Amino acid sequence: MAQFLLERTAPLPLDEAWRRLTTWPRHGQAVPLTRVTVLTPPPTAEGTVFVARTALGPLGFDDRMEVTVWRPPSGGEPGHCRLEKRGRLVRGWAEIEVRPGPGGRTRVTWREELDVRLLPGVFDGVLRGAGRWVFGRAVNRLLRQGLSPSAPPA
Repeated sequence: MAQFLLERTAPLPLDEAWRRLTTWPRHGQAVPLTRVTVLTPPPTAEGTVFVARTALGPLGFDDRMEVTVWRPPSGGEPGHCRLEKRGRLVRGWAEIEVRPGPGGRTRVTWREELDVRLLPGVFDGVLRGAGRWVFGRAVNRLLRQGLSPSAPPA
């Protein structure tokens, strides 16, 4: 099991940072070789289920996730989301938090615990490093880029 933490400060209002991080189809635009499909009707709430399919040709895996905590930011208060990973291969959880930062900016915290079935614990360090690298780049992209026309708000 590999755990990692990412922290960022973004020059965005709280609600915009939240929207960019929790519009699930956009994650497919930010994570290489991945497409995200939301399986439940909008809007996002506790119980929303989506699948991140990562594949190269016919080889791939599904990372099925369910939103178990959904507290969007409101009135300057922080926002918090927890995802439970419920796939056959990938298990664990992720938490996304946005809170007011200095100068009208937003502080973002992303915590994740990954457990990949069939991967021995001796590879946890490699998994942690890969997770930090992949998700760090994805968070940076999500925060930098506005919503695309093909990804409606959560």
